[in-house]
Amino acid sequence: MPITAKELAERLHLSAAAVSMALNNKPGVSTSTRNMVTDAARKYGYDFTRISEKQTLDGSIYFVYYTKHGNIVADTPFFSEMLEGINIECKNAGYRLKITYLSEEDETFDRQITELKFSDCIGIILLGTEMITDDFKPFHELKIPVVLLDNWFETIPCDSVIIDNFQGAYIAASYLMHKTKMQPGYLKSSYPLHNFSERSAGFFQAIKDHGLSSSKSVLHELTPSVDGACADMLQIIDNGTKLSSCYFADNDLLAVGAMKAFRQRSLRIPEDISIIGFDNVPVSNVIEPALTTINVPKKYMGEIAAQRLISLLKNPGQNPVKTAITTSLIKKGSVISGISLLKKGDS
Repeated sequence: MPITAKELAERLHLSAAAVSMALNNKPGVSTSTRNMVTDAARKYGYDFTRISEKQTLDGSIYFVYYTKHGNIVADTPFFSEMLEGINIECKNAGYRLKITYLSEEDETFDRQITELKFSDCIGIILLGTEMITDDFKPFHELKIPVVLLDNWFETIPCDSVIIDNFQGAYIAASYLMHKTKMQPGYLKSSYPLHNFSERSAGFFQAIKDHGLSSSKSVLHELTPSVDGACADMLQIIDNGTKLSSCYFADNDLLAVGAMKAFRQRSLRIPEDISIIGFDNVPVSNVIEPALTTINVPKKYMGEIAAQRLISLLKNPGQNPVKTAITTSLIKKGSVISGISLLKKGDS
């Protein structure tokens, strides 16, 4: 005989209400609890036909990769992890997920957006990393529920899931100052993004809060790729430009590129220069030493975006919500203690 929801609750030591919310994909339980309940339900033979088919709408959720100038590459571990989280939540809730790529440089861009309105699309999770306000307006005008991922706008009320970039950069700069006892420099992306602007604000706020002058932080503008940042930094070094003893980088690609350049010019990491990145992508572990970085819970961001869209589909008319996902420091080998520096100088 199939297990009942009540028996499942007793077996898992959960309340009947929690099991019901998990099985019916309603808010009120965490993703881990929901996954635990559904996995156990399958294991013990729960009859899922007891759940009303009205829980889902006829149609598909679309994950839209939007690119503006080709600077954001979709098939990277960063965005793949986001997609994994989206896929898990859509599958658990019984929604089909489709993936589409839209580039503003494509001549059929406007037509492709219009076609979304007449497709089986019932909701959109929109990767808007490169977007500015005007770029988002055509999607907003579709009158289809949209959750914007990795961006937000002051002037358009929309549901969004973002990284707390300010917090992450603040933590990174503070950690550098605490460990090295020096004022950190800044490796700034030459390509402007909202994310980078917020990271810049967090970095300089940390400098200010530690009683230092922002103008005294050495700043280098680098191409946001490993090879581009390496080439730019080699030119900076060869030009005799003043270097800092430690740096915060807008992302891991900039940091790794700079590290490669430093090593090519016989500068040691972290003995001569300490460095910290942002995003915690796989390349941060490939470089030697491994890069200290700010972790972004990318899969979790995808899960939260999907949960919010599903909530909007089931309960239309909700006020837009901006959800900022906090970051954390991942300590590796690219930052040295100021105590070690003092000992080295005394020897």
